[in-house]
Amino acid sequence: MAARGSKNAQQRAQAERARIHAARISWHDGQIRRRVRDNAIGIIVGVVIVAAAIASQVVHAQVTAPEPTPTPTIAPSETPVPSEAPVPSETPAG
Repeated sequence: MAARGSKNAQQRAQAERARIHAARISWHDGQIRRRVRDNAIGIIVGVVIVAAAIASQVVHAQVTAPEPTPTPTIAPSETPVPSEAPVPSETPAG
């Protein structure tokens, strides 16, 4: 024959195990929600940083772009330029 009150002890132990199990499941679900939230925040912050870097490079390129200057044209000279180089003579200068 079982001891008096053993059924209550078993019920209390089973209730305690059920309470601990429910607490672990609740904690685990909270961890999953936190990880999903942290990942979403990380992705959003990363996208904002990349967009800001691209925008700053575009602005920098537009601000520091050199102004186009016209290239000077070469005016024809008044003195004629010989088209052929003088041919040296074969006799020594003396």
